[in-house]
Amino acid sequence: MSFRITGQRPAPFRPFYGMSDAEPGETVLLLNYMHQPEQTSCRSSHAIFVREGAEAQYDEINIIPAPLGVHLIALRVFDIGHDMIEAEIAEGTQLKSLIRQFFDRPETAYLHARYATHGRYAVRIDRVQEEQP
Repeated sequence: MSFRITGQRPAPFRPFYGMSDAEPGETVLLLNYMHQPEQTSCRSSHAIFVREGAEAQYDEINIIPAPLGVHLIALRVFDIGHDMIEAEIAEGTQLKSLIRQFFDRPETAYLHARYATHGRYAVRIDRVQEEQP
């Protein structure tokens, strides 16, 4: 079972690029983001980090991005009606197998990954339909 991980589109955050900040190192923006906009009991927004200057959305199949692979991650499982039907916390090194486990369940529509310690939203994970020969 293949899966696709997508990050946020950079366009909504471009107006924040270039804001003054005297912090050393890489500049990231800490913003509130509506990551679950559907009108259900699971509607949700939370803080996210956006790398300033990002111009491309992360979009890879079967590859866990480095930041997820080294943190404790909370996976939330949603059905087609956008209701949460399961949740699990796992080390980033266990994500691939856990994602595949959740997508083995036909009622799973998509997953959200959050950084478990602070609850910040990270990415959406969707099932990739395998091509039939």
